[in-house]
Amino acid sequence: KVKDAEAQYPNTDAGVRQQIMQSVWEQMVAERVVATEFDKLGLAFTPKEMNATMFSEDAPQQLKQAFTDPQTGQYDVAKAQQWWAETRKAKNEEQRLAVNSQVIDPMRLNSLYTKYTSMIAGSVYTPSWMAAKENEADNSFASISYVAIPYSVISDSAVKVTDDDIEKYIEKNKLKYKQEAGRMISYVTFSAAPSDKDSSQVRNLIESLKPSFASDTNSKAFLARNTSAIDFFDGYSLKSKMQMPDKDAIINLPEGGSFGPYLDGGSYVVAKKLSTKILPDSIKCRHILLGTNNPQTGAVLMPDSVAKQKVDSIEMAIRSGADFTALEQKYSTDEAAKKDKGVMTFDLTTIQSEGFAKEFGDFLLNEKGETKKAVKTQFGWHYIEILEKKNPQPAYKIAYLAKEIIPSDETINAANASATKLSGQARDIKAFDNYIKQNGLAKVDVPGVVKENDAQLGGLQDARPIVKWAYDAKEGEVSEPFSVSNQFVVAVVTKKVKEGLPDVRMARPLVESFVRNKKKSEEIIKKVGKNPSLESAAAAYQKQVLTTGPDSTLTFNAAIINGVGNEPKVAGASFNKEYQTKVSPAIAGNTGVFVIKVNNISAKPQPPAAVDLQQKNMKLNQEMQSTLGKSFEALKKTADIKDKRSKFF
Repeated sequence: KVKDAEAQYPNTDAGVRQQIMQSVWEQMVAERVVATEFDKLGLAFTPKEMNATMFSEDAPQQLKQAFTDPQTGQYDVAKAQQWWAETRKAKNEEQRLAVNSQVIDPMRLNSLYTKYTSMIAGSVYTPSWMAAKENEADNSFASISYVAIPYSVISDSAVKVTDDDIEKYIEKNKLKYKQEAGRMISYVTFSAAPSDKDSSQVRNLIESLKPSFASDTNSKAFLARNTSAIDFFDGYSLKSKMQMPDKDAIINLPEGGSFGPYLDGGSYVVAKKLSTKILPDSIKCRHILLGTNNPQTGAVLMPDSVAKQKVDSIEMAIRSGADFTALEQKYSTDEAAKKDKGVMTFDLTTIQSEGFAKEFGDFLLNEKGETKKAVKTQFGWHYIEILEKKNPQPAYKIAYLAKEIIPSDETINAANASATKLSGQARDIKAFDNYIKQNGLAKVDVPGVVKENDAQLGGLQDARPIVKWAYDAKEGEVSEPFSVSNQFVVAVVTKKVKEGLPDVRMARPLVESFVRNKKKSEEIIKKVGKNPSLESAAAAYQKQVLTTGPDSTLTFNAAIINGVGNEPKVAGASFNKEYQTKVSPAIAGNTGVFVIKVNNISAKPQPPAAVDLQQKNMKLNQEMQSTLGKSFEALKKTADIKDKRSKFF
């Protein structure tokens, strides 16, 4: 399945391949997990449903593409039925399996999943009392007076966080900090990127080629012969579309003049101006296509001679006064253009691109003044009319001789030798760290636990081989050099992490600030008292009594205190009517300790009925999506899933 998916995205990098693999895995897990629920609930996809789906507008996209009538643009049910009958009778087992896996199985799964999700979505219900509460929360805002004593009033160095404190905090919040098994990894990189010497060599090479490039009359052949990193473009570019540096200097050259070398990205380039034309930035035209073959299937639609006779007749009729639109709607096989009566607008870049029919483009850009003509392309015969050439301006044909700056063998070998030296002399963590210190190298400690199927390692994007090595290595083992992009990497497994709660060393960076703030809150509350007045709390740390909320920004759901940040405990207390008659106890929040007094709780104006209904529907849809997601996660947790991807990828 991964190979099938990759076939749809050729020439992808490792990052995209990893995304494809993850997507395929998640799809397979989803199929297996929900399939058991289909059986339990008695959901089925009957032959009658299958036929009703295959031979209707709800047919799978593969069938629609294969059996759409090119003349009408409609799905040809009769041809699809004929194909299905022949496929069922065929003795080719491989073909039947392919049809099942690519058409039937996805169609069946989609139908069952739609039924399953509809059942779950239909079960989502909000009781009237809950809806009333939610509406009240959505439309209420509070105004409070408060004192904020930030945790920064006590320096971090004044609060000691012990290992025992960390352990107790983790144990109390075990669900939040439970971790999967994995590896802790550190690494050192040795750059094999091009050196200054490599860059100079490339510059000298292109300098040596510049005179012959400037004098050669066949720039296309010259670039091919000298393997330019930028291919010859036999077209014209507008100044606005040119992305290279120094483009003003290049376009102001005389014809045949050259400029450079200059640095563009990772290459040295010499530009040669070949010619200038006045061309439009876009062209509006219309056409009638007499297609001779189906672009998707290659099937013959009509003989070339027949198409030529028809297009000649159409051209003659239009020149005699016949209505273009009527003829286009009757005869054109371009279903996409029919929607706009054959009218299309193309920019100059598109017209000159490889995917654009050359003969069509040549006519649009013709310098003879022709505006109407029958033209033959690989798609068939076109009758074309040029309606408008927009924004004519100078366009330039430029040839670029480019040489990419790449590392030399000397540079690569030097980086490899340095990495090999570290790997050879440091065979454990202690020796690894000592070598780094003695040689002034920079070590990267990968944050977090590296999972078995990870492909990224810190800043290394294509690090899958290192991760696979780490899972076969012992704790403390140092790797041989790995080649990753333009660098060599030596890694060490600093710890094998077991599933469960992290130990103190791993947990400290995650929770130390929370534990420290908890201790600070206890000190602050001890000083201000558990039930202070606003004035006494402010006086204890020389703070002011502030107010917030009259602008209706303090809401129950938002939990944001202007100028302070996210404080859900304070927001919750702000809607406690008890604190309208007395000051709240000291509240330990996210950023400090707060003491509040509720001035009033008000309601926003009710939105118009239409807006209110829209908001309720949006909330219901969100609840449905949330319920579907939670149900799937619950099924995954109870399923017996064995992930062995790391053995193959």
